[in-house]
Amino acid sequence: MKYHHYYKQLLSGERRRITDRLLIGCLTGCSIIYSFVMRLRAAAYANGLLRVKRLAVPVISVGNITMGGTGKTPTVLMLARELMSRGKRVAVLTRGYGGSLEGEIHIVSDGKSLLLSPAEAGDEPCLLASTLPGLMVVMGSDRYLAGSLALKELSPDCFILDDGFQHQRLGRDLDILLLDWKAPFGNGRTLPAGFLREPVSAVKRAQLAIFTRAVAGRGRPDVLPRSIPACTSSHALTGYVNLAGGDSNPFSQLAGRRIIAFCGIADPAAFFDGLEACGVKLISTLALPDHSEYGKEEMEALGSLKRQYKADCFITTAKDAVKLLPYKAIMGDCYVAQLEIALHDPEAFYDLLNKVFNQEELWR
Repeated sequence: MKYHHYYKQLLSGERRRITDRLLIGCLTGCSIIYSFVMRLRAAAYANGLLRVKRLAVPVISVGNITMGGTGKTPTVLMLARELMSRGKRVAVLTRGYGGSLEGEIHIVSDGKSLLLSPAEAGDEPCLLASTLPGLMVVMGSDRYLAGSLALKELSPDCFILDDGFQHQRLGRDLDILLLDWKAPFGNGRTLPAGFLREPVSAVKRAQLAIFTRAVAGRGRPDVLPRSIPACTSSHALTGYVNLAGGDSNPFSQLAGRRIIAFCGIADPAAFFDGLEACGVKLISTLALPDHSEYGKEEMEALGSLKRQYKADCFITTAKDAVKLLPYKAIMGDCYVAQLEIALHDPEAFYDLLNKVFNQEELWR
């Protein structure tokens, strides 16, 4: 956690000592090499030197170009709800980052039951499966093979390729790129000296850009070719549920409670600030590294914090909640904030979805 925090400060320019500048200089040299390799890779796919494989039903990719959270999970859920409302059987293809079965191909959910635990599949696949009844989720580092398994075992009408912008091996019918409205390209440098997974020129592959965490009415940043359709969106915390289950409640019902917020996500400050903006008064917070597991050390830290501040309840994210279910009997009151994404100007989004499925009808 200490080195993770230092690295983020280093890349954001908060660290300015001589040793920090020397380290950034070394990392910048590595970034030049990395950028060159990623450009070659993209060119190889674009020119057919590396093979793109296609599945027999439409594939819609949701991904980003930067490290860290741009709202992929709520966007995938929004897209899945829209497709399911159209009567489609939807399967998400995901890598399964952080689970013990990472890299292997498995069905996480068949739309009826959760077949793997967060420890096996990772937190995000289980969160997707448990949040939206009827959504199928299949994990695997080779998304084409994962999709082939899904077609054989689950018969989906379409796929959502989760975190798929860089996974060019699998052909897609719509490529959605998520960009943070405030800092679309981070510090402008690629890994390891910056937050970019690819050079900025890679945005030309996108068929739709969605700027997340935008301010309504402020429009889109002028950072993309005008030929790429774009929408703006915002995240909204809409209420909370108990970790043990039950109905959704408004945040106003937490008035007067001594609350500690904690999470292990890419942008914990955004979560904490969002709670405060919703009127939730926090007496303390705990930010863990992204994709943190919850073992003895983490649970002891939460218990110590609760005793220190004489708190009477916790609140966390849905992503963390799926890993906390084994502890629900010992945590006391622990609440899960509900996060949704809303498109401010959805016309391009719906137009492109309609084109995808109009084309699908022509195939049949």
